[in-house]
Amino acid sequence: MTEPAYPPARIVAVKAQAYFARHLEAARARGESGLAVVPDAETIEAVVDAAFWASLRREEGYTPTISLAFLPPEQVPRPLAFAPSLPLAPDGLARLAPAVRRRGIHLGVFRNGHDLAVWGTTRTLPALCFVLEVIAPGLLVIKYPHGASGKFVNVAVLEGDQIKIVDERGASEPDCPEVVTALLGFDSTASWIESVNVFVRLAVSMRAHGRGGSLLVVPAETDAWQQSIVRPIRYSVMPPFSEIADLMQTEQVERSQRHWQEALAHAVDAVAGLTAVDGATVMSDRYELLAFAAKIARHDEGARVDQVMVTEPIEGALAMRVHPSQLGGTRHLSAAQFVHDQRDAVALVASQDGRFTVFQWSARENVVHAHRVEVLLL
Repeated sequence: MTEPAYPPARIVAVKAQAYFARHLEAARARGESGLAVVPDAETIEAVVDAAFWASLRREEGYTPTISLAFLPPEQVPRPLAFAPSLPLAPDGLARLAPAVRRRGIHLGVFRNGHDLAVWGTTRTLPALCFVLEVIAPGLLVIKYPHGASGKFVNVAVLEGDQIKIVDERGASEPDCPEVVTALLGFDSTASWIESVNVFVRLAVSMRAHGRGGSLLVVPAETDAWQQSIVRPIRYSVMPPFSEIADLMQTEQVERSQRHWQEALAHAVDAVAGLTAVDGATVMSDRYELLAFAAKIARHDEGARVDQVMVTEPIEGALAMRVHPSQLGGTRHLSAAQFVHDQRDAVALVASQDGRFTVFQWSARENVVHAHRVEVLLL
């Protein structure tokens, strides 16, 4: 039996096809080469449909997690090719899932005559290659690799009957934090190609440990942030832990080396792991770790925060003003209060359920701005 159609697949296919066609045309105009093939809307719909139904199956007790990439095997330096290729079907994808669970392995999909087929696996993808990742049952993400950086930019998220199209214009907002512009990626001034965004990496690592946590980023030139922390601080770091700061001082050429990338990843995970401890982790904007398990307190001269402006970088989302308690529990409320009192600071907050919020003071709106960014981190 064949599964019924998954209606959101057709809706998102048209939008995604236009997105990839537009960016691939712009890349060609810039003289870039080695670009991916643009899938048509019918192809995108078929891939999304098959992946959705595969995500609802279980193979040997496991939920399939799969990454599908649309490209011909000829565009891959060393493809692992199946003989014969396999039809693009939910049951086949579910059976193959255990072989491609590891990060960075993609099932290659392309047309074999009229039909779509899974031709094998690849670890290498061309720039702007259409990728569909199965995260969890009914949760799919359309994304693409951002050049040679190995990072991905999310285009759309599908969760059941919900479709969230990432709004590229979010990076142009006057008060948009650098961590958000970096995650939006393509046209931002803090793109993955041009820089290594430590706070993006910290956000990803914080979300990955699944315990929830808060990271306060404060100016290095002042200790005014301590006025909003309960004293004594439970765990101060003396002297400040500077491994990430030291790594970021290295030359751009060295940053492309594998040993440097691994050292940064280990240092980021070490700091992100501290955010799992009850309380907030404090880091300077020069990447020096100052404290962890710190308790946030309202500034003696500060007013209690009673509202925040909430936005999400998806098309059609409207800004709302809500009480910070509506965003989550104590962790969100205290982070909003901290940024309300320390207006040159930024707070990154991960929830146990996967939500992620970046708090920053908006001088334009004269309010704490809560940027919901989990759609960019999947």
